[in-house]
This record gives sequence, C-alpha cells and structure tokens, in this order.
Amino acid sequence: MAERFRSSPSGATLFIEAPALAFKTTLLVAAAILIMLFDRREGALQPVRATLSLLVYPLQWTVDAPFALGHWVAENLASRQLLIDRIAASDAEHLTDQARLQRLAALEIENARLRDLMRSSARLVERFTVGEIMTVDLDPFRHRVVVDKGIGDGVYEGMPLVDSGGVMGQIVSVGPLSSQAILITDASHALPIEVNRNGLRTIAVGTGDIDRIELPYLPNSADVREGDLLVTSGLGGRFPRGYPVGIVRKVTRDPAAAFALIDAAPAAALNRSREVLLVFTGAPFIGPPALDMSPEKP
Repeated sequence: MAERFRSSPSGATLFIEAPALAFKTTLLVAAAILIMLFDRREGALQPVRATLSLLVYPLQWTVDAPFALGHWVAENLASRQLLIDRIAASDAEHLTDQARLQRLAALEIENARLRDLMRSSARLVERFTVGEIMTVDLDPFRHRVVVDKGIGDGVYEGMPLVDSGGVMGQIVSVGPLSSQAILITDASHALPIEVNRNGLRTIAVGTGDIDRIELPYLPNSADVREGDLLVTSGLGGRFPRGYPVGIVRKVTRDPAAAFALIDAAPAAALNRSREVLLVFTGAPFIGPPALDMSPEKP
C-alpha cells in the first residue's frame, strides 16, 4: 500500500498520505537549494562553517596524528643517518689531510737547509687506508692495539700506523679481518729518527710510559734542545721519511755519563686516537716485525 500509518496515544490509527510526504520532501529540497544559492552569493553561512570547522578540528587532528608522527620519525631517522654518514666521511677526509700536511714543516726546514738536494728529499706518501682501533692491550707493559683492517685491505707486517699528529707505531701481526700494531712507546720498540732542526740521526726507544719516549744513544755534546721536533729518518725501510715522531721535552747532560738523558713526548695521541691511517710505503718490508730492544731471555 502506498501509505504509512502510526498509532495515536488514544490508540487510533493516523494515516499520513504519500502525497503529503512527497510535498514536504520537495519543500525541504527547494529550501536547501535556496540556502546554497544564497550562501554562494552572500556568504551568509561562513560563520557557521567556521564554527563547525573549529569543533571538528580535534577529531581531524586525532585522525591525522599517527600519520604525522610516522612521517616525522621517518624524516628524522633519514636526516640523522645522512648526518652520520657525512660526519664519518668528513672525519676520514680530515684525517687524511692532516697526515699529508704534518710533513710540510719538516720539508720546509729541510728545503731551506738543503736546497741543492731538494730533488733527493723524500716524496710524500699518497696512499693511505683509514682504520679504526678496535681493542687495546690491557697489559700495562705492552702498548699494542688491534685495528679493523687485515689482509683483505692490503695490510702487511711492518706497515706504518699514524694519526693526525704523527707516527703511532707499526703493524706486527696481520689477520684476515684485523691486525695488531705495536705503539712507539712500547718498551720493545725502537725506530730511526732525526732531529728536524739539524738532521742529527739517532734511535727513539719506547719506555713503557704512554707519554714518553727516549733517545738513549746521543753523547752529551749532541746538538739537541728542548722543543726540537723529531721526525722519521727513513732509514731501515719501514717508516717514510719526515713524519713527526715527538717533541724533545727534557735534556739532561751529566759529565760523568757517556750519554745524555733525553726524553720526548710522542707527537701522536697514542691513548686518545680512535681513527688511524695505515700508510702504504710500497712493497711489504721483509725483516723482523720491530726493532726489539728488550733484554734477551735465557
């Protein structure tokens, strides 16, 4: 039937004719159209929309919050990783540049003193590989570290180890993925050096003290002063010439002794450096792993 009915409070049935319902629907649609046209021309409902948008905003914010949070986290993680990569690349580049520049002071004085022999001065080493110190030997009488470079990286026994300040030591044992290096302050290590100011050659020996090396084989008459820069002499074939080794800290001359007592502070930050450079000097050196100055065992 095309009609609808309902019960009145008295129980009588009230009939609502379908034409009356259609008329009301048509009237409401027409009113809605008129209101939309009026609002389009006059903007009369703009305050109403503003009020409704204010009331709906918390719901919109709640729905959008998880997506905004996810976008923020992803963007920050990507930015942080990019920053970490850039810092690592910058540190490696800075370390390489420092190692190349640290020899300029030695070469400048040498060229001023020996201009006619400039062609025979040691060439700058151009090949490096950057490594990182993984562990330090806990034995207080052994100054040795493990570097995260091995045979696969071209590391070989006798390879010099430097940081941005100067010579740290040399590789004494090579594994597939890591290598062990002895520091210049180890009591069993020695290396040929020269006084940069006058070219006087001697041997720098480790003392077992991380902050001190000594020059035990110079007579009292040797021209060595406090503040002199000690650099590698290049003799022996292990260390390239001209890399800083240390600064003379104290010179004691005893007329009753055959040799002067000369202490120097290492140029490298042996107990602070984390990143290091392994210097390719050419073909691997064939010979003993280090100049062993320790007393012979029976």
